[in-house]
Amino acid sequence: MKRLLQNFLIILSLVLLFSHCAKKGRPSGGPKDTIPPVILKSTPENFSTHFNSEEIRIYFDEYIKLKDLQQNLIVSPPLDYQPIVTPATSAKILKIRIVDTLKENTTYAFNFGKSIVDNNEENEFDYYKYVFSTGDYIDSLTINGSVQDIVLPKLDKKVTVMLYEFTEEFNDSIIFSEKPTYVGTTKEKDPSFELSNLKEGNYILLALQEEVNNYTFEPKKDKIAFIAEPIQLPTDSSFVLQLFKETPDYKIGRASHVGKNKITFGFEGPVDSLLIEPLFELPEDYKVKILRDPKKDSLNYWFQPPFDIDKIDTLQFLTKNLGQLDTLVVKMRDLYVDSLQVSLFGGSTIIPRDSIKFELSTPLYSVHAERFEVLDNDSIQLPAEVFLDEKNNWATLYFPKKDEQLYKVNVLPEAVFDFFGNTNDTLTYSFRTKPLSDYGTINFMIEPLREFPVIVELVDQKFQVIASDYLTENRGVYFDYLNPNKYYLRMVYDRNKNKKWDTGNYLRKLQPEEIIYYPTEIEIRANWSLNETFKLE
Repeated sequence: MKRLLQNFLIILSLVLLFSHCAKKGRPSGGPKDTIPPVILKSTPENFSTHFNSEEIRIYFDEYIKLKDLQQNLIVSPPLDYQPIVTPATSAKILKIRIVDTLKENTTYAFNFGKSIVDNNEENEFDYYKYVFSTGDYIDSLTINGSVQDIVLPKLDKKVTVMLYEFTEEFNDSIIFSEKPTYVGTTKEKDPSFELSNLKEGNYILLALQEEVNNYTFEPKKDKIAFIAEPIQLPTDSSFVLQLFKETPDYKIGRASHVGKNKITFGFEGPVDSLLIEPLFELPEDYKVKILRDPKKDSLNYWFQPPFDIDKIDTLQFLTKNLGQLDTLVVKMRDLYVDSLQVSLFGGSTIIPRDSIKFELSTPLYSVHAERFEVLDNDSIQLPAEVFLDEKNNWATLYFPKKDEQLYKVNVLPEAVFDFFGNTNDTLTYSFRTKPLSDYGTINFMIEPLREFPVIVELVDQKFQVIASDYLTENRGVYFDYLNPNKYYLRMVYDRNKNKKWDTGNYLRKLQPEEIIYYPTEIEIRANWSLNETFKLE
């Protein structure tokens, strides 16, 4: 018993001794790992020739995983069947199993972008590229350049750059159905590109910003940029590609009876010259008013008198536009009459030069200025003018205004009449102008302008036009009553002189009209005047 007690005391003393000697505190994990994975070897070796393997293995010094592989992996030339790439979770070996038939005497490049990361800290192995040739040598030519979005100051996402071999078999429609000979991509937040491991020859160079990554051009979804003439490799030239969205070619859509006196005609593309002709016997006193829908691609065909659907259940129309003729059949339905509704277009805070616009739900026929009553803050009636804007279906009211004032507008009965003889009830609106000190101004010169006319636009951060000016000579541009905010300044060379920007078209080899952005964002402050010089390179 005594011996047992002695042994217990000895053990207890040792435990207490070591517990006092131990360092207190939490154990440290060491510095954060910031080193990307390292490749130990590849089988077959990178840049192999006479390649005939079905699987490639790349060995790393640590566990890796694949992140956003579908968005990053670029195989050039493109394969009909994508390779099977593993691991699905993590491993030290990256496997590429090729399930497609490779072309003879061809150099292939697998660019992994930023998809290879280590398993723990996700350190990226940036833009790793595995290259091999099924022939005797690796093609080594390159081409480089940059891609610019013609409408935006910078790219909002990556762009695929493509080369199609220009042979006797090539025609312009190939890009709609066949994959390119070579493919590459711009990098994140970087408009530059480089395509490498190319062979000598003539090529068509283009770029696509695709909604679906299938390497073929879908005009309704994708943006495109192209160099019109074939390029020859090798070359020392660097290329700038201007990315734009095409306006679709004209196409008439369905015609639908949507109201007792209203038929809508859907369409795509330009319809400025579209004619709609009835192919039926017209009732006595038949009248028509055609207006473009402001919210969608359709024309509203208003008519009177209405048809008796018990006697006429279908109508036929002939449409004519750009030399194209189409016949449309409309199934008539028993529907309600559209009622007249008058609403304010825009907000209640206005600036002194603003006009006030009222939009109608049915076609506007006439306006009567004496039925618009405008009162200032002291209830003094102000002189007012009213205009009928048939194109936009607006009644436009203008009256003299001052800064920092309140105004009241009474729209009295019979102020407006619509196409069907309906009129409005009494409507009352309140408006205000803010003090001039709440706004900023910008005054600038553009130099040197090489041609005219030029459209100058100030756009907000959503690229909506806030103010614009049209220059036919070199003079200063002044924008006032600007709300404090950040803006972009841009100019358009209006080469066809139609006072608007026009996009391009690939098949017609038409480039978009040039847009040049001021190099930096512009900040407008309240009660502040900004003077700038827009220097063009």
